Amino acid sequence: MRGTARPVGTPVTAELVHGALELERTPVGIRPHRLPAAALARGGDPQLAMAEAQPSGVRLVAETGARSIELTVLTTRFRFRGLPARPPGVFELVVDGRPVARSIPDTATTVTVDPATGTRETSTAEPATIVFDDLPAGRKLVEIWLPHNETVEIAGLRADAALDPAPGRRPRWLHHGSSISHGSGAEHPLGTWPAVAATAAGLDLVNLGFGGSALLDPFTARTIRDTPADLISIKIGINLVNADLMRLRAFGPAVHGFLDTIRDGHPDTPLVVVSPVHCPIHEDTPGPGAFDPAALARGELRFVATGDPAEVAAGKLTLRVVREQLARIVAERRAGDPDLHHVDGPSLYGPDDAVAHPLPDDLHPDAATHLQMGERFAGRLRAVRSPV
Repeated sequence: MRGTARPVGTPVTAELVHGALELERTPVGIRPHRLPAAALARGGDPQLAMAEAQPSGVRLVAETGARSIELTVLTTRFRFRGLPARPPGVFELVVDGRPVARSIPDTATTVTVDPATGTRETSTAEPATIVFDDLPAGRKLVEIWLPHNETVEIAGLRADAALDPAPGRRPRWLHHGSSISHGSGAEHPLGTWPAVAATAAGLDLVNLGFGGSALLDPFTARTIRDTPADLISIKIGINLVNADLMRLRAFGPAVHGFLDTIRDGHPDTPLVVVSPVHCPIHEDTPGPGAFDPAALARGELRFVATGDPAEVAAGKLTLRVVREQLARIVAERRAGDPDLHHVDGPSLYGPDDAVAHPLPDDLHPDAATHLQMGERFAGRLRAVRSPV
C-alpha cells in the first residue's frame, strides 16, 4: 500500500546520483554517463558510447522517511536478431544496506542488432513508471540501483517525503575493466561482480567497466586520473586480445603509460592491477574474437578465437602472455610504488572453476561466477593497505 502523502517530484541532481561521472539532460529527462562527454569524444567509438551509457553501478541514493518512491524512466534494451532475447534490465531497491525489491519497466525502447551485418533497427517506446511501495517507516538510507545492461533516462522521481542527499560516504572504489566488469552474464545490478565486491567490502563503487572497451585508452586513464578515489583497480587483457588491438611491443609501454597517467592524479592511492580471468578460447590462441557461426545457425550466441597460435612468437597477445607481462610490470614498478598491487585473474576464476561453471558463451561468466568473483575480490581489497 502506498504512503498516504501525495508523491512530490524531486529533481535528479548529482548529489543524488552515485556512480556516474556526468549527467546529460535529454528531451526525456536525465541520462547518467560513466564517462564524461569530453572523454567520449576522444574515442569516436559506437561500442564504447553504448557501453558507457549503460549505468552499471549507478544508483540513486537518499536519506528519507518516504514509504513510497516512484521513478519514471525510459530504458533502451539491446537484442540480437535470431537469438533469444536477453533478460530485461532490473531496477533494484536497497534499504539500509539490505536489498528488498526489484522492478522491471513495462515498456522499453528496443534496438535489434543483426549479428551478421551489424545493422540496427530501433523500436521506440514511451517512459514507464515503476513504484517501490511499503518501505519501512522512519528515517532510512535508500538506494535504487539502475540496470547494468540498459541505457536509462530518468523522466521523473517522486516520493511521499523528501529525498535528501546522504551525508558522508564510504571510501570510493573506482574500477575499470571489460564487459565482465560491466556485468555481462549477471542477472541484476547488485549481481555484477564489482557490485558484489563493493557491498562485501563496504565501498562506494564507481564502475568504469565498459563492454568491449577496456583497451588502455588514454582518455580513460585521464578520466581515472581526474576522478576522486580512495582505491583504484584496473582489469586489463581480454579486450586487447579479442580485439587483436596491439602486439607485445606496444602492450608494455601502453600499460606503463596508462599507469603513469593515473599516478599523475593519484600518486599514493592504492592501485590494483588485475590480470584476465581464465577464458579457454583465448588462453593460448590470439584474437580476433568473433561470433561462432555454427552457434548462430543453432540460434545460440557463442564466441570463438580466430587467431593463429603460431603468431604468438611474432608478438601476438594471448591471455597467458598478458598475465606474464602484467605480473612483470607490476613487480618492476613496485620498487618505487609500494601502493601498486597485483591480482592474478585466475585466482578469481580459474581452470578448476571453469569445470563447475563453464563460461556459457565461451567468453562471459554466469551469475554464480559473478558472485564468486565478487566475494573473492572483496578479500583482495581488504588486504590492500588503504589510507582511509
